[in-house]
Amino acid sequence: MDTATVDLHYLELTEIAACIRSRQISSPEVTRVLLDRIAALDGKLGSYVQVMADAAMAQAEIAHAEIVAGRYRGPLHGVPIALKDLFWTKDVPTAAGTSIHREFRPDEDASVLRRLNEAGAVVLGKLQLTEGAYSDHHPSVMPPKNPWNADYWPGISSSGSAVATAAGLCYGSLASDTGGSIRWPCAANGLTGLKPSWGRVSRHGVFELAATLDHVGTIARSAADAGAMLGVIAGRDHADPTAALDPVPDYLAAAEQDVRGLRIGFDATWSSDGVDVTTQRVLWEAIEVMRAQGAEIVDLQFPDVKQTVADWVPNCAVEAALAHEATYPARKHEYGPVLASVIETGRGLSGVDYQKILRRRLELRGRIASLFETIDVLLTPVHPFPPLTLAMIQTLGEQPGLIARLQEYTCPFNMSGHPTITLPGGVSTTGLPIAFQLVAGNLDEATLIRAGAAFQRVTSWHRRHPSPNSWWQH
Repeated sequence: MDTATVDLHYLELTEIAACIRSRQISSPEVTRVLLDRIAALDGKLGSYVQVMADAAMAQAEIAHAEIVAGRYRGPLHGVPIALKDLFWTKDVPTAAGTSIHREFRPDEDASVLRRLNEAGAVVLGKLQLTEGAYSDHHPSVMPPKNPWNADYWPGISSSGSAVATAAGLCYGSLASDTGGSIRWPCAANGLTGLKPSWGRVSRHGVFELAATLDHVGTIARSAADAGAMLGVIAGRDHADPTAALDPVPDYLAAAEQDVRGLRIGFDATWSSDGVDVTTQRVLWEAIEVMRAQGAEIVDLQFPDVKQTVADWVPNCAVEAALAHEATYPARKHEYGPVLASVIETGRGLSGVDYQKILRRRLELRGRIASLFETIDVLLTPVHPFPPLTLAMIQTLGEQPGLIARLQEYTCPFNMSGHPTITLPGGVSTTGLPIAFQLVAGNLDEATLIRAGAAFQRVTSWHRRHPSPNSWWQH
């Protein structure tokens, strides 16, 4: 690859990794390109909370010296990435989108950051998010802007992670997902997002929203990229006793496999009832692409999720109340209204009502698990409508039915803990990305990466980027 003739900032992570490893370009050169791009463009996008330029250049120089000396550490070695600002970063402010933690400087790195450092990754900085990773940015925060169109929603809560990756301000980012917070931003920004199984990735050193719903994952440009990042951060961790003990597969090897014989489940009724026709077309076209490669499509009926969607907010609320117990209500005046409201909901829920939710979650988990006896992956929308405008998002508080529809295809898989991958699959009539979602059995992220990479080998949706003449580039 001639790195002088391509948009270096829009290469996939695995592509730039190959260039760095072969020494077509050095990690310091790549890092400087991205730091300069951030300095020139992010003033309009607002994706970064903090750019760690000096530290990033130092990491890049070390990576270059190691690669020259033949000590290659793997696919993230020397590659510039960034972190959602809820991952502890030693001696660096880590605020999780809040006002109360804006001066917090951890005395250690999150386990996932430690693993990125061990893999030789270059960390460009910390990325903006909604307050406490819930559903709205703190009133003091200017939300990141969607690089495709500033009038449209960038997704929440991993808003900065998706905006920076889509705009070519990093090659991938770490994020978290409690009810859709990787999937919505990836859908809105034309990216590939991997929400692993609950427990596949350690949560040690990650600001908590709702412990049993929080999933740490990756936002990237391709399924292979997402797998390369997951392969580094996944696995058991003595600092997090809830982290899965199962061995971590070779996700990059999975990305090279075809999908002949793969059983893809699809509930045509659930995926079309009230679903926008453009989104339906994206789903059916994805099915035909996979069928043409030898996958088998299996008709099924997915469990009714209305109660699950209704249960998500109170479940999240109770766990958020516990997560914020040290500062709420003692410092209530420093909270934004949306996060404060959900904490109040959690503090007011009875133990009996919470136990009913937990019992229903167990039942849901069992029903979903049983589906994977006859299928390998499930295909669904990410949400049932085309990209949302900011004007529409501002009315969500007045439309509880719309909120439920937004969560219908995402939060059930936080309640069950199953892994998902979000894949760009088309465009709306306004030219914005539309995505679909694959779901797999517990701890079977390898099959998601296999299927996602196969889809992306014969399609180019994931290679679309905002126009060079986008509003933020001039």
